[in-house]
Amino acid sequence: MTISLAPAARRIGIVLVALWAGLSVAAAQDVKQIKLTEDQVTHFIAAQADLAAIASKIQDAGEKPDPALQTELEGIATKHGFSNFAELDDVAANISIVMAGLDTESGNFVDPVEALRKQRDDVQKDKTIPDTDKKQLIDELTEAINTTPQLQYKENVDIVKAHRAEIEKALQ
Repeated sequence: MTISLAPAARRIGIVLVALWAGLSVAAAQDVKQIKLTEDQVTHFIAAQADLAAIASKIQDAGEKPDPALQTELEGIATKHGFSNFAELDDVAANISIVMAGLDTESGNFVDPVEALRKQRDDVQKDKTIPDTDKKQLIDELTEAINTTPQLQYKENVDIVKAHRAEIEKALQ
């Protein structure tokens, strides 16, 4: 099985920011959303030490990983209870969506798409922003709304929130 790391890195987004260049969830339009289980989240957390150990290899590989790196990624995934690296990638992407919507202070979840819509509405109503700047901001926010996945499985919020501290610690 050949793994394309570029799409995987995009989907993983903020969850693997320390590993794969910090791409935003907005770049993750092609995320396969799944209903997370406790086991998937705990296995994801456990896999982070092994992924961190090869982070530089992942970054250096770019879009053309060698077969040895692909094998290593598959091995990490199966070692931690995933059927393959694609499953680990899907779990990471789904955790990413939830983490992106968690307020850092309150811990409450706000769907990123809803937050962007509110921000766009606020910009539209703001009379202090010059028209040219307002148009650019509205265009950028509209693009972000169109490319940011909306959370399909609301129950994922509770599972990720329950493990939030562990996830953050594992990703340091």
